[in-house]
Amino acid sequence: MDRFRIELPSWGFADTGTRFGKFHQAAAASTIEEKFRDAAEVNRVTGVCPSLALHVLWDFREGAASAPEVASLTKSTGVKAGSINPNLFQDQIYKFGSFGNPDPQVRAAALQHTLDSIDIAVSTESRDISLWFADGSNYPGTQNMRHRKAWFDEGLRLTHAALKPEQRMLVEYKPFEPAFYHTDIADWGMALELARAAGPQAKVLVDTGHHYSAQNIEQIVAWLLDLKMLGGFHFNDRRYADDDLTLGSIDPYQIFRIFHEIAMYEWETGEQTDIAYMVDQSHNLKPKIEAMIQTVTTAQELFAKAAIVDHERLSVAQSRNEIVDAENCLKDAFATDVRPVLEEWRKSRGIPARPLTAFRESGYQQRIETERAGKGRSAGSSYA
Repeated sequence: MDRFRIELPSWGFADTGTRFGKFHQAAAASTIEEKFRDAAEVNRVTGVCPSLALHVLWDFREGAASAPEVASLTKSTGVKAGSINPNLFQDQIYKFGSFGNPDPQVRAAALQHTLDSIDIAVSTESRDISLWFADGSNYPGTQNMRHRKAWFDEGLRLTHAALKPEQRMLVEYKPFEPAFYHTDIADWGMALELARAAGPQAKVLVDTGHHYSAQNIEQIVAWLLDLKMLGGFHFNDRRYADDDLTLGSIDPYQIFRIFHEIAMYEWETGEQTDIAYMVDQSHNLKPKIEAMIQTVTTAQELFAKAAIVDHERLSVAQSRNEIVDAENCLKDAFATDVRPVLEEWRKSRGIPARPLTAFRESGYQQRIETERAGKGRSAGSSYA
């Protein structure tokens, strides 16, 4: 547990919604300072969230000129700038795509924005550039998919060439939405192929919501681990598609199985993985800070459950095809209540034993509701 860290998303503290609209929350953050303050509060009560993922369009309103403000906030709050997320989907020029747009001028603009984002990451001492593309099409025959693949190859290679030696680029995938006929980077195989072609500092990012229903995500994780191409996660949960629900709210066993594959890999190889664990959720109805604390503590519990799987016993059962015993290795660990042990772990490190209770007793929520009352919420909107 001492080395488990999970990165919070700045947009998770702002007013967000669906394509139908949004419901505003009095405590929602509308400035980058408020986002850092809220992240610092989550880190105070959990002790495991030292960084905040930032979105260039939403958090760097003046581009690179906003970097000094971010640097100042990292010092005053103790929360570091985390992954830098370019925005290649919101501007009107991206109506027909960014890196995959048939218009070379739009592709050039998208590349320049990505290169500017790399410069921002340098100024904020951020390692990871997290790339998600909404590119695709809605109707058959309207786009040349092979041409678009070639344009993506070119754009990602040029992006990789601009990385500093200590940086990484994480290539994310999604099967559909907002594109409904084809998405340019639709699955982990496409992301893997593009990342490999781009260069050695490119890895694949797995968003747990970006899969078809019933897809075996832990198998994807196992393959990417074996190929040494797993760069990070965007954690959330889903019921139907990319619902951006709170981690573990629908299928906690799936997240446990993902953590198990990572723990098993480390046990078998003796290697410590370098994986960026990040939250990517839209708290439309839940109080944003409470939902974030709930997410973090759930992630800790599932990570701890995976850590107590009897790997040696499991390995023997697998080799002997003892199916019931092998399955029970996972089920026994998942059924174990690790919360008392986590409470003791927190106490020994000066962290509140029960983070959500500590937050509620702090009065922070009431203070920021009063401070932020009446502020225009549009400035803090992320999407919808």
